[in-house]
Amino acid sequence: MLDIRVIRADPEGVARRLATKGYEGDIATLLAQDERRRAILGEVESMKAEKNVASARIGKERQDGVPDEGAIAAMRELNEGIRQLEAELRQVETAIESTLQTMPSIPHPSVPVGADESANPEISRHDDPPQFSFEPRAHWDIGVALDVLDFERGAKVGGARAVLYKGGAAHLERALINFMLDLHVTRHGYREIYPPHLVLEQCMFGTGQLPKFAEDSFRLEGTNFWLNPTAEVPGTNMYAGEILDEASLPLNHIAFATSFRSEIGSYGKDTKGLIRLHQFNKVEMLKWTTPETSYDHLTVLLQQAGAVLAELGLAYRIVQMCTGDLGFAATMKYDLEVWLPSYNRYVEISSCSNFEDFQARRANIRYRPATGGRPRFVHTLNGSGLAVGRTVAAIMENYQRADGTVGIPERLQPYMRGQQVIDG
Repeated sequence: MLDIRVIRADPEGVARRLATKGYEGDIATLLAQDERRRAILGEVESMKAEKNVASARIGKERQDGVPDEGAIAAMRELNEGIRQLEAELRQVETAIESTLQTMPSIPHPSVPVGADESANPEISRHDDPPQFSFEPRAHWDIGVALDVLDFERGAKVGGARAVLYKGGAAHLERALINFMLDLHVTRHGYREIYPPHLVLEQCMFGTGQLPKFAEDSFRLEGTNFWLNPTAEVPGTNMYAGEILDEASLPLNHIAFATSFRSEIGSYGKDTKGLIRLHQFNKVEMLKWTTPETSYDHLTVLLQQAGAVLAELGLAYRIVQMCTGDLGFAATMKYDLEVWLPSYNRYVEISSCSNFEDFQARRANIRYRPATGGRPRFVHTLNGSGLAVGRTVAAIMENYQRADGTVGIPERLQPYMRGQQVIDG
């Protein structure tokens, strides 16, 4: 959530920067409401001070046995005036809060301006895509032929955009999860957590999924619970309402979680295979930092996500999101995209984002500076390390062989009990 003081200090600048994200809200009305709120607070404070003086005088007069009925009547009018102003204050504050809840984060000044993904600049490429002496096949065809991906039976039990993993593919998914967790814990120094799959509504609000993007997630009817759309939600909110010590920052956690998304608005896109499912596994890197260090940590996130792809021998590139493709909560975001032969292009496999204090304000996560003073809001960051199903797809396509089998990356073989090939 944005700080109203930031908007108040530079309304035109904030409006210009939010417009690059597609926001067209009425900032002038918001500021008028904020001005009225502050005026009411001043009026109420003045009237309460007047009430305290009058109350003391009436009390003394009663002790003396000569109460002033006119003063008592005036006191009643003061009380009624205060009551009406406080009722108006609640309405104004509700209106301000409602507007702030739907305002996106302000893009970092260095983020390139653009309308959509076509304006996202490529930052770098790593390794070369494989060259095949045969016509490569898509992972969904490879998986079905080997009987390790069963989309028909997956749909039978989970509906459209569901898959049933079997044999080597099931083992590969599990091996990747363990490999990613081990890499981030032992090499990158993260502390592993395993969060709940059911999250409370206030957690969805804290990370920015609610109220604006409710249709993108699944809610349990008649409850206050939602199915976790990403480990970012339970992970970030584990410190909601807390004041951390600066000495504890940065906090670095790694979480494996099954994620659930409705994929509203994506119908017709990536309908085949493992790229866009209602249920998928993901390993998520989470960081809580001081404001001064958060962008350094964003660079670290990119390096650590890239390390997973490098260890697996997969070609990838890094793309920066322009303002129009940045998303609601992020102030800066990069995607790592892995090469998929079936698409003949790079496909997103990780997003690494800095939210500055946007999520921390919504979830009320602060830290106490070592030098003293009032608590400050932390900066929150996260990055996929990686999306597991998409990594399975990338391995199946990039390591496919002419005989229809799939080679297993050398780095992953210890997690596959020494198995070198998926053949069923």
